[in-house]
Amino acid sequence: MPWFIALALLVVPIVEIFVIIQVGQVIGGWPTVALLLVESALGAWLIKREGRRAWRALQSSFETGKMPGRELADAALVLVGGTLLLTPGFITDIFGFFFVLPFTRPLARRAMTAFFGRRVATQLGGPGLGAFIPGAPTPGAGAPGPQRPTDDVIQGEVIDPDKK
Repeated sequence: MPWFIALALLVVPIVEIFVIIQVGQVIGGWPTVALLLVESALGAWLIKREGRRAWRALQSSFETGKMPGRELADAALVLVGGTLLLTPGFITDIFGFFFVLPFTRPLARRAMTAFFGRRVATQLGGPGLGAFIPGAPTPGAGAPGPQRPTDDVIQGEVIDPDKK
């Protein structure tokens, strides 16, 4: 387990308890509990709706033969966001809503793509996916920025082995 995940598992509950206590001191104990319950109910409804939408988009891309990159990212964000929304607390709910809401999910998707592009690039020791993701840093490059594959063209013919 990476060290930052272990640290997050220790720090996040402490921060959540602190925030819940602070909110409870401002608005009262029962209104805080009610607010947490309303957030959970709204989150559950939103997860159900957006999860179905993501599943339909994923099925549609498979049926049309399209590469489901965006659809898989959306499904992953809805899954992670749903987990965060069902976890009691205000901070996790903020991130959960950011991942699940349809108008903020594209921002989260771009951030996730850039993060994983950098991770793949550093793990591979070369440009990796970072070379194809605008703004992803490339190891060994002076300044981070987009890189494109070369424009070399290889002349040839595509032969379908199934056609005779």
